Amino acid sequence: MAVQDQDLTGKTVVVTGASSGIGAEAAVKLAELGATVAVVGRSPERTAEVAAKAGAEPFLADFARFDEVRKLAHQLLDRYPRIDVLANNAGGAWPKRTTTDDGNELTFQVNHLSPFLLTTLLLDRLVQSQARVINTASVTYRAARLNLDTVNARTGSFTQMGSYAASKLANILFTRELARRTEGTGLLTAAFHPGAVATHVYDHAPFGLGLLIRSPLAKPFFIRPEKGAEPLVHLATTPDGSINGQYFHRFKLEPPSNKQAVNPALAQQLWEMSERITGSGA
Repeated sequence: MAVQDQDLTGKTVVVTGASSGIGAEAAVKLAELGATVAVVGRSPERTAEVAAKAGAEPFLADFARFDEVRKLAHQLLDRYPRIDVLANNAGGAWPKRTTTDDGNELTFQVNHLSPFLLTTLLLDRLVQSQARVINTASVTYRAARLNLDTVNARTGSFTQMGSYAASKLANILFTRELARRTEGTGLLTAAFHPGAVATHVYDHAPFGLGLLIRSPLAKPFFIRPEKGAEPLVHLATTPDGSINGQYFHRFKLEPPSNKQAVNPALAQQLWEMSERITGSGA
């Protein structure tokens, strides 16, 4: 499916995790379509490089720190009177349980809690703009088990893939609950799996697999970031309003196969838990 060539002149787009990978590629493509793009990343050098390539403005934020996410939200609200697209694309996977300065499990904070916090801090502006909120999820959600009592625990059993998959399931639940809570406002939200993409998300994979995945040897098995960015750009620009609350495997609508992903009570409980942890509730 081809990416929509919609004219985005006059639109403002925020892309997180945009210092490399699919976020960087999406930022450049959306800028080429005429959008004013805010390039959000953790690396000062890479974020500045991508912003320069896109003719965009760089913003720095480490999603392992809530104070930086709050600062980012304030900067964006001060800078842009409207925000038409928020692409929650920042993420990662870490091999060992790590507790952030905010007291949370690192993978859960970076992949779910901080995007949740940013979205809720921007929500009034997003609703006013009848924006799109596009969340980068993963096919790994299919095998995930999300236990709200243990997903953010400081101790207990831990696996890199289990933690990552649970956070990606949380992305889908967040998407569905955001759609429910903003129904009728004009805001649209969707989640997607970009494909098996050779990006820095694998940097912490064991046995040096991250370097291998981004090498030419992996080309038969992993798509390049520019291909992985295509579903993000498509969902950010398609006029199809039926995307709201849905999950896509690249361009294909996928009714979630994990029963937890369509559990409305779990989605509400996750939202309320996230509000408590981030302090973003009313």
